[in-house]
Amino acid sequence: MFCIFKSLQASFTFTKSMASVLGTVALVGVITSSSVSEAQGEVAGKRVDERFQTLRLGRDVEAYPFRVYANADLYQPLKHIERAVVILHGVQRDADRYFETGRKLLDKAGLSDEQTLLLAPNFLTPTDPDVADDMPLWPRDKWMHGIESQSGRTGISGFQVLDDLVAYLSDRQRFPALKEIVMVSHSAGAQLMQRYAVVNHLDAGLKSSGLHIRYVIASPSSYLYFDDNRLQVGGFSPVTTVICPSYGRYRYGLEGAPAYVQTQQLSQQQLFARYAARDVTYLVGAKDNNPNSRVMDSSCGANFQGQTRVERQLVYIAYERFLGKKWQTPINHPQHLIRGLGHSAAQMFSDEQVARIIFP
Repeated sequence: MFCIFKSLQASFTFTKSMASVLGTVALVGVITSSSVSEAQGEVAGKRVDERFQTLRLGRDVEAYPFRVYANADLYQPLKHIERAVVILHGVQRDADRYFETGRKLLDKAGLSDEQTLLLAPNFLTPTDPDVADDMPLWPRDKWMHGIESQSGRTGISGFQVLDDLVAYLSDRQRFPALKEIVMVSHSAGAQLMQRYAVVNHLDAGLKSSGLHIRYVIASPSSYLYFDDNRLQVGGFSPVTTVICPSYGRYRYGLEGAPAYVQTQQLSQQQLFARYAARDVTYLVGAKDNNPNSRVMDSSCGANFQGQTRVERQLVYIAYERFLGKKWQTPINHPQHLIRGLGHSAAQMFSDEQVARIIFP
């Protein structure tokens, strides 16, 4: 049955209809990178022996320890920090490597440690070294779904961790000069971040704190759709096939979404309107176009979004505009196709032109 589905996918994915829809996607930037190699892994190189810190996130009796890498002592008041950059690791949970990648990004952007705080949170599993019993722990890659931790300190969702990190950064006694938070992500981390950009409820709190938040989402395997429309022959229309019943289930759609989402009691259109107003930038390497990549989601729900990461991102931008017209909601999230790059966070975030996109 799966082979039949793949065949059906291929029949509409590469039709003239798809080419026509993708051709209408006005890319904000098509960037030529100085790097031409394609890395199909998460981040290449040896692990970095970087000292981590343990933050107490959450409030009072609900607080929990969480491992982060940072370029400053997080338990000291940081009076001169104006920008916080949070970078999310990939499926290997290698926050130390991503922390080093984040340092290179800040260096390319000309941002100093004196005014810029870099944080790399580390989502952990029960089998990772040096974990504590009171830390939230997830089975393998389930943290990127945003669901609740199932070991150690249970009941803490991936979305809640990001909420609590933002709450920590929003503390004006700790960061009196902070102006903006930039959430940077790639691959598996971008899967979590893309959903978070849709479902979080931070707007009112950030506004009261005078903070702006930006989401940078690079090369996720899949995206969260708001309704049953998917790109098919002739354009976007509701899916009617019974071959892939999971196409609309969370994390490809909103059916069966986690409690974090359901308790907000928002309609599809309300979620979209809130998301449309947020500062979201999408990136993908132009060479991240391998339909057989071993580190790409190949489920039928993901394949209904396209055959490669490039295709899935361009289709999603077209989908945003389709919904914006359907629901009369203005939306304009910039999308950048980075020439010369494959699936590599290290290459993506060490590129000078990418740095200028993220920090103009």
